[in-house]
Amino acid sequence: MNIEKGIRQNLVTFILLVCINVFVGSMVGLERTVLPILAKEEFGIASVTATLSFIVSFGVTKALMNLLAGHLADRFGRKSLLIVGWFIAGCVPLLIIFAQSWWIIIAANVLLGLSQGLTWSMTVNMKIDLAKDNQKGIAVGLNEFAGYVGLSLTALLSGYVMTRYSARPEPFLIGFFIVFVGLILSAMVKDHQHKDNKTKGSTPTFRSVFVKTSFQDSNLSTTSLIGLTTNFKDGVAWGLFPLFFATTSLSGSQMSLVIALYPASWGIFQLVTGPLSDKWGRKWLILSGVMLQLIGLLTILFGTMFYTWLMASLLLGIGTALVYPTLIASISDVASSSWRATSLGVYRFWRDSGYAFGALAGGVVADQFGIENALLFTVCFIGLTLLIALFRLTETNTKK
Repeated sequence: MNIEKGIRQNLVTFILLVCINVFVGSMVGLERTVLPILAKEEFGIASVTATLSFIVSFGVTKALMNLLAGHLADRFGRKSLLIVGWFIAGCVPLLIIFAQSWWIIIAANVLLGLSQGLTWSMTVNMKIDLAKDNQKGIAVGLNEFAGYVGLSLTALLSGYVMTRYSARPEPFLIGFFIVFVGLILSAMVKDHQHKDNKTKGSTPTFRSVFVKTSFQDSNLSTTSLIGLTTNFKDGVAWGLFPLFFATTSLSGSQMSLVIALYPASWGIFQLVTGPLSDKWGRKWLILSGVMLQLIGLLTILFGTMFYTWLMASLLLGIGTALVYPTLIASISDVASSSWRATSLGVYRFWRDSGYAFGALAGGVVADQFGIENALLFTVCFIGLTLLIALFRLTETNTKK
């Protein structure tokens, strides 16, 4: 059935999708606070090792599922894959609660990556399906904001439950409630996959879309590289920031605040950056975001005071917020709706593989040359990406 496109015209469905992604993000937040403590107290694994193993297993599986999910969504529709993702998510808290060895926890994180690749991918694709061409930025911004708000709130809640009771099973019982509500809301939503006339003829093959998005098209391939670099930086930050700040004069509460401000500002500012990209265009917001990430990481590396690091963390978050929704909106500007989900899946494959690359490369460089040099290596990688983007990226939002 053909329906009129636009957020206002489909407001109920759009709000429902925003609510769904709050619960999608909440599944990731369930582990963020509790898992390192669980690893140390019950499995005798150092928290840093546990964090790195989580980042690698989660990043690889989510990246691969993003790649597959986009293609499947174009063939079988979004809603069915969204519901499948929730059923996979239901296994995660169950495995963690009853795990007797660490490999089962890793297996649970593999399932979490698979479910996130399905659920998060489908919510963003369904919002883009509903939005007009000049509303893609706000659609993606609201989607990412909702997911990270859910992540942050559940991380706080699960941490509180852990301190009040224990690391297992109480915090992970929240997961069953999240999955139940997510399934109910997902069953209520309608799937409106639009076909447009950007590309005439048959739908292109998965291979052709992969090559086009990864290498051939200057905008699509550069966008994919920036996404990978952004999450490469996040993988490094996730694994190494606690170790880096532990060597400084910061107190525990100051260190927590500096580390927490980065993802918090990342989530909140996407409410602003997504709509701005619809009005101002994609290119310069993306380039500004990469530049702010570079400045923020450099300031963290060479800073010496609490307030300097606090400002650096804020810059890092704002820089990430500038690129995160804008990159997805840029992809949707270029790709026809007949292969948009596949192209977004390829982009999200490269973007989320950055978690694994960042954790592995950051760990290797840190072991061989120290944490500071690992951060400096990441700065250089961001700088190289910025130079490439300056020459290859063009404006894709022609309807602003």
